[in-house]
Amino acid sequence: MKKSLTIIGLVAAMMFSGQTYAQNLDIYKNIEFKMPQVAETSFAANTVSITQYGGISGGNVKNTEAFKKAIEDLSKKGGGKLIVPRGMWLTGPIELKSNINLHVEEGAFIIFSKDKADYPLIDISFEGLNTIRCQSPISAKNATNIAITGKGVIDGSGDAWRAIKKSKVSESEWKNIVKSGGLLSADGKTWFPSESYKKGFESSSSFNVPDKISKEELTTVKDFLRPVMVSLVGCDKVLLDGPTFQNSPAWNLHPLMCTNIILRNLTVRNPWFSQNGDGVDLESCKNVLIYDNTFDVGDDAICIKSGKDGDGRKRGMPTENVIIKNNVVYHGHGGFVIGSEMSGGARNIHVSDCTFIGTDIGLRFKTTRGRGGIVENIYIKNIDMINIPTQTIGFNMFYEGASPVLEDGQKQEGNKAPEKVYPVTEETPVFRNIFFKNINAVNSDEAITLFGLAEMNLKNIVIEDSQFDTRKALTIVDADGIQLKNVKLKYSEGTGATIYNSKNINLSTVKFESANKPVVKVLGSKTGSVLVPKEVTSDKNSFSIGKEVAKNAVK
Repeated sequence: MKKSLTIIGLVAAMMFSGQTYAQNLDIYKNIEFKMPQVAETSFAANTVSITQYGGISGGNVKNTEAFKKAIEDLSKKGGGKLIVPRGMWLTGPIELKSNINLHVEEGAFIIFSKDKADYPLIDISFEGLNTIRCQSPISAKNATNIAITGKGVIDGSGDAWRAIKKSKVSESEWKNIVKSGGLLSADGKTWFPSESYKKGFESSSSFNVPDKISKEELTTVKDFLRPVMVSLVGCDKVLLDGPTFQNSPAWNLHPLMCTNIILRNLTVRNPWFSQNGDGVDLESCKNVLIYDNTFDVGDDAICIKSGKDGDGRKRGMPTENVIIKNNVVYHGHGGFVIGSEMSGGARNIHVSDCTFIGTDIGLRFKTTRGRGGIVENIYIKNIDMINIPTQTIGFNMFYEGASPVLEDGQKQEGNKAPEKVYPVTEETPVFRNIFFKNINAVNSDEAITLFGLAEMNLKNIVIEDSQFDTRKALTIVDADGIQLKNVKLKYSEGTGATIYNSKNINLSTVKFESANKPVVKVLGSKTGSVLVPKEVTSDKNSFSIGKEVAKNAVK
């Protein structure tokens, strides 16, 4: 009996000792592609505290020099662990070097300075373009064997950087924001933290890169050039394990052109109204594990990118060999996202055992003409979703940057496929060979939308063993080789499915469930070879064929 209790105690200790998903379960198990084991960090036994270098807690004294001296000294010794103990630690930018583990202990709170003068302008890539932005609060470039660990909190003071839209806050919050200083847009619907920010906003015709002023004038719009909070460029063997990262000026975590990355046990937070407040943007990276994390952010949560348009194609570095498991996403524009900056491509990505609670879109795929890039070999399974206000699975190949949930005064851009056919060039994006299994969604707006391009259809998209309880069911536009196997679509409004200018569509095992008789609308002169369930086709009143399509085009 004593031996049995000992065994039970050991098992319980393993379950609750903080062991990671990868340790308790083989994270490489059942991966659909050849995935090399990610090389992990390993540090020298040297350990120092920020207090040994003049660090002062309390949140009133900047510790920028203390962090710099500590990292330089530890680096000269061959690296090791830099401990940030309990307390509030105000600082300017921290630059990590090779072989440094920045360890933020439980109860420690690193808060970055709100003084823009602490963040010089540097050459960097943002939103997939080579540009100039302010230096990030935490950065590393071409470093090897680096980590940020511990259970502390790291705060980017993003509220000092961001503009705020009136439509995204309550009336009382808006009044307090306006009283705090800054200035308003001409229409009174956007608050800017400074004149510099407002000028930068008005100098940009394309997202967040000012293109209406010269490079020399960028210093006059510095406040607008918000940095990502953690910028890791060209690094190898990277570990982020344990901390809370929150309140970033722009994106939260941005590994760019890095290899051998592990992100685990993280809490990544931003206010829901924080524009560009992404969780993690994995860009042109290779050999990556992302698991056991929680995201609650203002934009896309877990996002795969590889550069934008010409800059991304010239770089030519896809994001590849990525395993994403056991993550929870609360608010975010998308739970798991590919795009829209994917001009270098993405391939060999596995996503499983994730839960999305109220994200604007669940599984989100977005690009547009001009991007180029090939996205392929994406495997997604065991995903649970609830309260998704738009699509649980959404493909949009003519994305124009609008939020999936329309804001006050925002036009519904990019949600109607243009009829014009464009030539296929290196600027044509390609999405193909994407597989979904065991996707479960309830109390959401729309199950599946697959919007391809007329000149480059979505190709070989398979969804199987899944069920959706939503308001609307299925739309397929400009797609080729779409299979829904053993899928249940329970919906309350609209038709069972609308298929437009698509071919090789197999819905024969789909179970449509609705108060009204299911209707499959098949439209478009290019539509052909569509298989629908027998119970749908057997009733002429429940099957609708577009006037442009011959009956023999539908099986």
